[in-house]
Amino acid sequence: MECPHCKKEIPGVTCPGCNKTIPVESNYCLYCGVGLKGGPAEEDEHVSAGETNDLDLDDRIPCSDGNCIGIIINGKCNICGKRYKGKKK
Repeated sequence: MECPHCKKEIPGVTCPGCNKTIPVESNYCLYCGVGLKGGPAEEDEHVSAGETNDLDLDDRIPCSDGNCIGIIINGKCNICGKRYKGKKK
């Protein structure tokens, strides 16, 4: 799998749901959305697949990185770790 920006090789694995190649550190498939077991441990608490009922999807804040599918939890993206600075008014 090749990074579309820097063209470096990204280690990949095959998604068990759609059989496409995804980054090895993914928590979810970026093509079909299937949850992957054994994702990377986060420093901050994050929502696991069994706890999605506690997450209000109407108020979620998507990651500001245009290439990331994560959401902001506890001030940073749950996928890439990018800090969220909030909107300026």
